Amino acid sequence: MGGQVPGRAGKTALGGVLAAGALVMLWLACVAPSGRLGLTAVGGLFPMAATLAAGRGAGYLCWGAASLLGLVMLPDKGVALLFLTFFGLYPVVKERVESLRKLPLEWVLKLGYFNVVLTLGWFVLRSLFLPNPPPWLGENVLLLYGAGNVVFVIYDVGLSRLIAMLGARLRSGRRG
Repeated sequence: MGGQVPGRAGKTALGGVLAAGALVMLWLACVAPSGRLGLTAVGGLFPMAATLAAGRGAGYLCWGAASLLGLVMLPDKGVALLFLTFFGLYPVVKERVESLRKLPLEWVLKLGYFNVVLTLGWFVLRSLFLPNPPPWLGENVLLLYGAGNVVFVIYDVGLSRLIAMLGARLRSGRRG
């Protein structure tokens, strides 16, 4: 392969192979005794890698295939839904949003996306993710949104650093 993805067929194949990798991580998130959220987030690195290596279409293919297969095959549908709505899709959305090259608008869009997903998770899918919220959280939704946004910003900055590192690695591999 020589560091380059050949044509459309190669991009499709890469998206499919990386979807399989994401699905393995999601399965591990289902069976591991702890680290469910972290392993699901690691699964989101596969669509990111597909996007970096072969473009946004490959990233969407990777996300879509892993999401659909996860919903059908995984024993914990909550993991599949978390990947479908956030961890699998966000790296591809992030690439698109950051292509605007307007930092304030990028942050508005990224925080907006996160808050829509958080709202969906809290009000619609909470029974899957957190059927019995801890007493300190209770119905204190402001605390949830405040802490969630802080954690999201940290996640986004860390993901940006990882993307920069992987992008540099891919570019150096294509030259060599």
